[in-house]
Amino acid sequence: MGASSDIATHCPYCSLQCGVTMRPAAPRPPVIEPAEFPTNRGGLCAKGWSAAELLDHPDRLTTPLVRTDPADRRSPLRPATWAEALDRIVAAITASQRSHGPESVGCFGGGGLTNEKAYQLGKFARVALRTPNIDYNGRFCMSSAATAGNRAFGVDRGLPFPLSDIAEARTVLLVGSNPADTMPPAMQYFDAGRAAGASHIVVDPRRTATARGGTLHLQPLPGTDLAIANGLLHIAIREGHVDDGYVSERTTGFAAVRDAVAGYWPSRVERITGVDAGQLREAVRLLAEAPTAMILTARGAEQHSGGTDTAQAYINLALALGLPGRRYSGYGTVTGQGNGQGGREHGQKCDQLPGYRRIDDPAARAHVAGVWGIDPAELPGPGRSAVEMLDRLGTADGVRVMLVFASNILVSAPDRNRVRDQLRSLDFLVVSDIFLSETAAEADVVLPTAQWAEEEGTMTNLEGRVLRRQRVLSPPPGVHDDLTVLAMLADRLGRGRYFSPDPYTVFEELRRASAGGIADYAGISYERIEAEQGVFWPCPTPEHPGTPRLFTERFATPDGRARFIRVEHRDPAEQPDREYPYVLTTGRIMQQYQSGNQTRRARSLQFTAGDPRAELHPDLARRLGIGPSDLVELRTRRGRAVFRAHVTDTIRPDTVFVPFHWGGRASANALTDPTLDKHSRMPAFKVCAVAVTRIGGPDDGAVAVPPPAHPARNLPAELPKLAAT
Repeated sequence: MGASSDIATHCPYCSLQCGVTMRPAAPRPPVIEPAEFPTNRGGLCAKGWSAAELLDHPDRLTTPLVRTDPADRRSPLRPATWAEALDRIVAAITASQRSHGPESVGCFGGGGLTNEKAYQLGKFARVALRTPNIDYNGRFCMSSAATAGNRAFGVDRGLPFPLSDIAEARTVLLVGSNPADTMPPAMQYFDAGRAAGASHIVVDPRRTATARGGTLHLQPLPGTDLAIANGLLHIAIREGHVDDGYVSERTTGFAAVRDAVAGYWPSRVERITGVDAGQLREAVRLLAEAPTAMILTARGAEQHSGGTDTAQAYINLALALGLPGRRYSGYGTVTGQGNGQGGREHGQKCDQLPGYRRIDDPAARAHVAGVWGIDPAELPGPGRSAVEMLDRLGTADGVRVMLVFASNILVSAPDRNRVRDQLRSLDFLVVSDIFLSETAAEADVVLPTAQWAEEEGTMTNLEGRVLRRQRVLSPPPGVHDDLTVLAMLADRLGRGRYFSPDPYTVFEELRRASAGGIADYAGISYERIEAEQGVFWPCPTPEHPGTPRLFTERFATPDGRARFIRVEHRDPAEQPDREYPYVLTTGRIMQQYQSGNQTRRARSLQFTAGDPRAELHPDLARRLGIGPSDLVELRTRRGRAVFRAHVTDTIRPDTVFVPFHWGGRASANALTDPTLDKHSRMPAFKVCAVAVTRIGGPDDGAVAVPPPAHPARNLPAELPKLAAT
């Protein structure tokens, strides 16, 4: 078969959404090749290369699963027909709402859902279930940066410029991000910048691959990034680097911020952060003297109880230097999940309607209700954010029946042991996934769903570029995608007339619902996306060219000006003490992704990242009697977890780093602090107090617990066939 038969689509993993091509014919899985798409330009990381391995994985769910004894969630799961599974779900929803009200049913979505599915899930919650209780795992990722962007600029789009602009910036300040490991194809733009003489400043408690390639590495104590930002602005003001004309013409609120940062003199910031005052001055010089400069933040700075204020502090610095809206300059945040941008725009957040509208805005309610064909009074109000919803599961005023789509809560949420207990307190749990995740293994009903190469839809990448995901091959017999499942459930609930299983139809409705909103997709069509290799929002009409670069003339605030907002450093909610003397921080590694429900099953990735490792400095390891590859137990105020020791001088001596991709006894989120950011409701994943103990040597068994296997793998072949009917 010739190259003309290749189908262009996109990698299922991170927010780059790298372009790939696949051939739909035998063999299955089809061959995947990187494409010359504007974001990846022929690049692809190990996760992307291995993505097709999962399409025919033996753990793949191909039938619904239900409990053998409906009254006992500990009884075995068995294959079932779709009719039986859906009937059980509808019976549970109906009984709960009859006894406890519509709000007793909730939905939990994911940043990996297509725009169509995220939109339809939000609509399903409000129209079919009539519940306010819906949120998604993006609350764990992007909510602090999104909140800060909305406050300062009036809009939240991760990068307000194309990714390729990074190559043209003469200085880049990168805070809490390691793209060399987490999104390697993006590094071509950083590499091109450095080759042209650019300076890169990396702020990270680890000397990561990204930091090693930079000009200057600031290595702070986790949880002190805001103090660094205020300290940098203090120096910029004192040394005359503020762009007074820009501040006067395009911003408000600078005076209060100037007064606040007056107290962040370099020696004080050095005491708070551990970063040398001379390095702070050098960072300001590099930023201020560059003709073009960018400040980029990511989860390392944002996943804190003060993450919104930290993002705002770096926005303040960018505004003072006159960067946002300037060519090849600005502030941006590096979105993580595949549809982390689009997934937070169209209604699966608890306070949101499509187009990034607020659900408590009467005009927004009227517009969306008109598109949906319902009375605005039928729409519920705001619900609870993700952690707050999870914290009240099974309680008198909480969700008692929950439907989960594309999220492995039991691995990704903070304080895993409490989350497990809350999930088990539900009256009924439904999980839709491609594999039996740790969360699905707790469910009453598990629904199989189509994978990325088996569905149609759109994704919105970290630049705000809306992309087309094309179907390469059909899902296994009897497997439906989530749009179809939501439509089938809505039909059984008597609201089927409001829902379509067809992605094109859903996207056309999304365009109308988003029209006039902040994230306006009205002018974006499937045809335009294919013809133009994606379209940047906002794009209000078919004639509009799209908006690759925001803020060139005004900000999206009522008066067109960006907002300086005064913010102060606060110590993390949890401090080290005698019992828990070190600082724990968490993050991603190159070979794994999110909760690992997919990547932990990829055969090729397991060769290089089979066991999760805790990074410890040699000084700390010596003090605790820990050698390379020893087994270590990490203990916090919430739980324990076991890792293999990786002794390295790339981390601070007072800090321990662990990846968060594993469940079981290597679950990082059995340790993490659920304290929430007061603005964004983001948990404090990136810092808590920890104790470390050696419990075994290099040969004392594996750490990683394999992800749950398909419970019906060894059942007679006729059962899955029956279940597909």
